[in-house]
Amino acid sequence: MSLDLAALRGPLVALARRAAAEIMRIHESSFGVRTKADRTPVTEADEASERIVLAGLHELTPDVPAVAEEAVARGEVAWPATPPGAFWLVDPLDGTREFVERNGQFAVNIGLVLAGRPALGVVLQPATGIAWSGGAGLGAFRAEADGAERAVRARPKPADGIVVLSSKSHGSAAESAYCDGERVKEHRRMGSAAKFGLLAEGTGDLYPRFGPTSEWDTAAGEALLVAAGGHVARTDGALLVYGKPGFRNPDFIARGAWSAPHP
Repeated sequence: MSLDLAALRGPLVALARRAAAEIMRIHESSFGVRTKADRTPVTEADEASERIVLAGLHELTPDVPAVAEEAVARGEVAWPATPPGAFWLVDPLDGTREFVERNGQFAVNIGLVLAGRPALGVVLQPATGIAWSGGAGLGAFRAEADGAERAVRARPKPADGIVVLSSKSHGSAAESAYCDGERVKEHRRMGSAAKFGLLAEGTGDLYPRFGPTSEWDTAAGEALLVAAGGHVARTDGALLVYGKPGFRNPDFIARGAWSAPHP
């Protein structure tokens, strides 16, 4: 299947903005919170955003299937033994805990996977309106809430110390041990795939993730970070593969434009 990634990127950002507008409308209301079978929270904002994104993706690419977090949680996705050559991975509200806490650290993630690897992605923060996007052969971009956009690049490893980004909710002893081998200038804990955006724009350097994530948490972010010159790999150096049964990721390391083995 041939898809024009350059032609899809702009409409994808616009679609994420439509979902974000609905998320923020609900954010300002007295919304309820439910607990899913995996003990993670879900709100009407997750479901409303998912409806908007899935409908928009069907309009953009009617022949490309989409896998979204809440649909998987509801048991609505029957995944074939051999994944399709092209499919979308959607986290309609990445960082639901942060949304519930109203701390602004949540995102809309839309990623396109081709032949098992992320090829195009958008990560948008509804609270700020900042959208990072990028794809294979396109480079990476940061767009502000007013639509002003600029190209971004991940930076080489700074000589004076790195900025480490890590999960606000899922820190670990393994992560701390990994960072012990680096000169750390700043350690920022934050929610959602916006961490990939900060790596892509060169305001962060390292995101080690030792803990549970799903493919819809990382596909969009990996696509834009790699497009910006950064790297994402498993702890053994192998690339992440997308479309696995269950959609679970192994531990991984995301970094800027430096790929030397960890000391």
